[in-house]
Amino acid sequence: MDISYELYKVFYYVATSRSFSEAGSKLFISQSAVSQSVRTLERRLGQTLFVRKTKRVTLTKEGEMLFKHIEPAVHLILRGEQQVLNSGRLSSQLRIGASDTICRYVLVPYFKRLHELLPEVHINIVNGTSPQCAQMLSAGDVDLIVTNSPNPLLGGNRTTVTVKTFHDIFVGNPKAFSDCFRRQDGRPVPLSLAELLHYPLMMLSKHSATSAFLHEHFQKHSLDLAPEIELNSNDLLLDLARIGLGIACVPDYCLHGSGNTDDLCELTISDPLPERALLLAYDDSRPLTPAAEMLRDMLTGNPVSDFEPVPDSPALNRK
Repeated sequence: MDISYELYKVFYYVATSRSFSEAGSKLFISQSAVSQSVRTLERRLGQTLFVRKTKRVTLTKEGEMLFKHIEPAVHLILRGEQQVLNSGRLSSQLRIGASDTICRYVLVPYFKRLHELLPEVHINIVNGTSPQCAQMLSAGDVDLIVTNSPNPLLGGNRTTVTVKTFHDIFVGNPKAFSDCFRRQDGRPVPLSLAELLHYPLMMLSKHSATSAFLHEHFQKHSLDLAPEIELNSNDLLLDLARIGLGIACVPDYCLHGSGNTDDLCELTISDPLPERALLLAYDDSRPLTPAAEMLRDMLTGNPVSDFEPVPDSPALNRK
């Protein structure tokens, strides 16, 4: 059946806005033109796609069925158009998703170097938990993500590369929790995971990949993890641990990169948490912009200093 893409595009905008007038505004056409296009599509398909109401419209069962197929197709076309427009231009946009912790403690030096090399590239950073970043990548809202592993939402056409490995550690103020820092014969006395549960534990919120990882690890030891405080910021967890409010579980690079560690010490655990990794992920089905390719190369093993500025060339050159 030969149906113009323009009809499907009008259908998509009406379906997403639930309004003929709003769809017309977005498409820069009149409301009557929108109405006519919808009627033409309905006639060609032999189905009613919308239930018309006074101010809003709703999809019929057949309309919902069609929308499930049209929505990803329109997104794919729009992304393709944007990539063609950006192709070969250094003044494109780099969209990257990562948590604020990963941005602050890992990515900032790379953003700095990339900005020095490609000052015309707009670096659009979208913060979110690791699961949220995986969803943004699936929706095509970002080019790359850097996420904690394990992340069950990564899969399909995703390419993942390890950026760095780390351990989650428990830290606290020795003055507030002296029992946690006992020493015997000059050596720290390790605490078991079961003993840790006797203290007020603080960790990231339950919507994070870290929370899922920790709960699963404790359950493997037949222990129920019930944190006293759950937050969305590792920096705030460190601040609260510093004033003695509890024992915080944070990635090791946060403690070492936070600067002031005078009031914090790492607890010695008899069963240390397993090593995890920060993963760079991108979608194989969508080509990366030159700026995204450069950041990928920086993060996957090539030192930042190896990259030279290319002020006048559309090609990205490396030493």
